Amino acid sequence: MMKAGERPNSKLLRGGGRQESRRFRMLAIVVGFFIVSLTFVLVSKPDAILFGLNGKLPADQAPASILIQQKVNTPAQKTSTDAIIGGDPKVVDDETYVKPKEIRGGEEEDHRVLSEPDPASGMAEPAANKDGDARKSSDETLGGERKDEAEEERDEEKHAKVTLPTVSNYTIHDAEDAENAKQEGLSLSNVQQEQQQQGSKPLCDFSNFRANVCEMRGDVRVHPKATSVLFMEPEGSQRDEVWKIKPYPRKGDEFCLSHITELTVKSSKVAAECTRYHDVPVVIFSLTGYTGNLFHDFTDVIVPLFTTASQFDGEVQFLITDMALWWTIKYHTLLQKLSKYPLIDFSKDDQVHCFKHAIVGTHAYMEFTIDATKSPNGVTMVDFNRFMRSAYSLPKAAAAALGESPRVKPRLLIIKRHRTRMFLNLEEIIGMAEELGFEVVIDEANVSSDINGFAKLVNSVDVMMGVHGAGLTNCVFLPQNATLIQIVPFGGLDWISRTDFGNPSEMMGLRYKQYAITVDESSLTDHYPRDHKIFKDPISFHKRGFEFIRRTFMDKQNVRLDCKRFRPVLLEALDNLNQ
Repeated sequence: MMKAGERPNSKLLRGGGRQESRRFRMLAIVVGFFIVSLTFVLVSKPDAILFGLNGKLPADQAPASILIQQKVNTPAQKTSTDAIIGGDPKVVDDETYVKPKEIRGGEEEDHRVLSEPDPASGMAEPAANKDGDARKSSDETLGGERKDEAEEERDEEKHAKVTLPTVSNYTIHDAEDAENAKQEGLSLSNVQQEQQQQGSKPLCDFSNFRANVCEMRGDVRVHPKATSVLFMEPEGSQRDEVWKIKPYPRKGDEFCLSHITELTVKSSKVAAECTRYHDVPVVIFSLTGYTGNLFHDFTDVIVPLFTTASQFDGEVQFLITDMALWWTIKYHTLLQKLSKYPLIDFSKDDQVHCFKHAIVGTHAYMEFTIDATKSPNGVTMVDFNRFMRSAYSLPKAAAAALGESPRVKPRLLIIKRHRTRMFLNLEEIIGMAEELGFEVVIDEANVSSDINGFAKLVNSVDVMMGVHGAGLTNCVFLPQNATLIQIVPFGGLDWISRTDFGNPSEMMGLRYKQYAITVDESSLTDHYPRDHKIFKDPISFHKRGFEFIRRTFMDKQNVRLDCKRFRPVLLEALDNLNQ
């Protein structure tokens, strides 16, 4: 302890000062070395810098490490400002010419297309498995080959410029799983093969009178937020296509299509970066339109969707524009049978989805039918009938054969209606059918019916009959060789009835009978005098359009069936079961 008046030890002071000085010098050396090292890396190997993705990917989807494999050498030629880094991805036009930097209002603005790599750091994306979240190996480059550092340096010396990749951004990802890397390499190879398969074939086919369909194979990017589907063209391609399509098969019906979201399908060399990859094809279709009517549910959506997607055996993604949640709940059994993957709601999705195969719209032909000569894989309505019975696990594959089992009573289902086209003498019809030996079942099929339960009921019968209307659509559940009997209201509606249900049922392998009622069997006699033109020349009223036909001959007409006249029709149905 120092005594009063005693001076501090100068040696201790000098020792402490030297120690502090040494610490400072050591810190300065460490900091200086770090700065020199960082400067060296920045100057000599800028393509080895890690970078962020501008907030475009959620944290759980961003790759753990990103190695830059893409370089830019052309100073802003044929680029677009439609999608700016850091902003919302938008559709880009590969023909738009914009300089990378422009002076606007005295300020310099930097424009970069989302698919354009940053000259300093590059752009890269996460890979995906079928769920869209897996990653690729860092051994994989755009062309599927790996280059060591020496090769890269030689390339840089040899070429003053490097062409901007335009085919795909299936690039660099984690090297944690070598097996995944191999699989992803095959994925890229498949993209190139699909691209070659597309060749010069147009992206869309608008020749069908009923439905427009676009089909692309290669690098396809679906951007719901921009309502666009872009086909990424390989370098050197001269394709320049832009199509506008509403993916609902009611071509020419302006009222219906006015409620459908229009998509832009185009070829391009620049586009928004992928944020989700898929290894399965995608089918894009709409659920707005006339859905809600049982017949239109099938003729406009379910049959075309089966025609288009059944070829993939469930390995297909559905992306729905104009989503109707209640509809997907009602028909979830069918949707799950056609696709193993969760539905994507187009209007609520902000991802940029990348596919190797995309179909926009669905294949549709005449009403409620499949044209086997044009359908993918040659599927038919017999296949559709089989699909429906399989989807709902319906046990009855064929109608009863009375010759083999004479003790079995054939079952007859009569579709009952409560508002229009009703049977006014239903009890009399039931009595006649039971007298002939039928076990009669009465039920009403409407849009709110339990599909699963009603499907089982229809599948259990051998003959189904009803007045022309949506309820007859349930014939899709009938077993093979069962008979559909359609009662045609008065008014020259034979052609509509045959088109809507006659031809489709026969194409499904069912037997079909069409019974057109006479004037005496129509309730129109209660509203018009017998000498009225509506009875003498009903076809002339068709010139007023379908709305008048529907309102007059359908919505205001009921049926009083002449059982004596109708009896031979049921006898013929019985004979069919004896064959």
